[in-house]
Amino acid sequence: MKLHVLIEQDEDGFFVAEVPALPGCLSQGKTEEEARSNIKEAVEG
Repeated sequence: MKLHVLIEQDEDGFFVAEVPALPGCLSQGKTEEEARSNIKEAVEG
């Protein structure tokens, strides 16, 4: 299953990842790659 992921950098420099199709499914990371990895874990959980 493929899901659309939005990643934006916040004012503190962290990257925030969100899956619009899954309300409340959010994660973050110090780098875009870390945020992508963390959101993948959140979706699998």
